Amino acid sequence: MSLKEQITEDMKAAMRAKDTAKLGTIRLLTAAMKQKEVDERIELTDAHVLAIIEKMIKQRKDSISQFEAGGRQDLADIEKAELSVLSTYMPAAMSDAEMQAEVAAAVAQVGAAGPQDMGKVMGVLKPKLAGRADMTVVSGLVKAALSKS
Repeated sequence: MSLKEQITEDMKAAMRAKDTAKLGTIRLLTAAMKQKEVDERIELTDAHVLAIIEKMIKQRKDSISQFEAGGRQDLADIEKAELSVLSTYMPAAMSDAEMQAEVAAAVAQVGAAGPQDMGKVMGVLKPKLAGRADMTVVSGLVKAALSKS
């Protein structure tokens, strides 16, 4: 079952269970998916859906920090609930050791000699690690690996 089908099934289950919080979040997700399909005239693959979910998760994290800084814990709690629903669709996160191993392999594959090769290394890593690792952390690891060489 594709990720898109899984999300549709979860929406139906949330409707039956009258779980309004989960249903609202899934509806936001399906709306974003349909918008991308219409805008780009494509059929979404799991990779596309994961990219949409990643973007929505990043938005929720930013909103949570802004709401907490502004003293609006009620709104932050709503965003946290949405974040937990969205996180269920993401694949298991990689450990730090796995990320470092992937970075080392990509540096060796590209033959990167220094910081000027960061774009090449990230170009190799991004498709492999999408959805499984925080790309800002990966970027930091690549920068550290390239500054050593």
